[in-house]
Amino acid sequence: MPADAPSSDQTPTNGRTDPHLYLHPQTLARLSTMELRAKMIVEGVMSGQHRSPYTGVSIEFAQHRAYVAGDDIRHLDWKVYARTDKFQIKQYQQETNLDLVVMVDSSGSMRFGSRLFSEASGSHLATAPDGRPNWSKFDHATAIAAALSHITIHQGDRVGMVVYADEILAMVARSARKSAWKQIVDTLATHPIDKPGNLARSIDQTLAEVTNRCLIVVVSDLFDDPEEIRSAFAKVKHRGHDLIAFQVLDRAETTFGFDDPAAFEGLEEEPTIRIDPRALRKEYLAAINEHIELVAKAARSFGFDHHVVDTHTWLGPTLASFVAKRSASLRRKSPR
Repeated sequence: MPADAPSSDQTPTNGRTDPHLYLHPQTLARLSTMELRAKMIVEGVMSGQHRSPYTGVSIEFAQHRAYVAGDDIRHLDWKVYARTDKFQIKQYQQETNLDLVVMVDSSGSMRFGSRLFSEASGSHLATAPDGRPNWSKFDHATAIAAALSHITIHQGDRVGMVVYADEILAMVARSARKSAWKQIVDTLATHPIDKPGNLARSIDQTLAEVTNRCLIVVVSDLFDDPEEIRSAFAKVKHRGHDLIAFQVLDRAETTFGFDDPAAFEGLEEEPTIRIDPRALRKEYLAAINEHIELVAKAARSFGFDHHVVDTHTWLGPTLASFVAKRSASLRRKSPR
């Protein structure tokens, strides 16, 4: 990043923990009607909406839940509808929940951002509570983590979180309680964003803590070696987990729209170098596009999803569209 570009060298403070700085209430309302399903058959410990891996078990009625568009209407309880005029789905004891683990990258490169904080957050604040004028990739990653956690808890499923850089820095235990959502946002707001990143090591540490099959979501710029990323994804697949990779990139990184010679500062202990960006733009764009494609190929080779997220676009429609398409695809593939 340019050495004179707006950034934050300060540790995030608790002033950043207002969830609405990261996700508008309107976005939450829209996302709460969506479903998030794993491609695999998942294990769980509570009643939920996901198919059990076990056969020959009891199908005793357990509880009702609200109907969501796309649910099998064969499971509607028409007696409840006659009494309440509300559509309710019957759930049985063999159905289990989806455990979601969100891994959020807090390495130094996630501190970069070229969009004004006031514009991106939609809040009344001209700057972030810690004084930053810019909306960073880490801010966007926090919004994604908050959104996915909200969706998951709304479904009655469990969500946990890992904050990592060169290793795991913090963990929030998986829970379906509504209070877990604020705990996740609070945890994201209390870590510096300045260490080198190491996705492979952090995934190894995460897998050591996860004993049942989960959906793992990695929210990162994924500025790691593509072969190390592929190796990390292979371990996730070998352990039977599903994975979504949200590659969060600032528009300045994907367009390299700098014109004047400047000193570019490394954010993960790299040296500062002075360059003419116009002379390097073509080679830079070729390199970053190749890196994005290598990461996408690594994800697709294991049947995982990869999605590039632009920090200059509103998160709500992007995430809602992605989750809706994923849910529709999984319903088409899942056996009846």
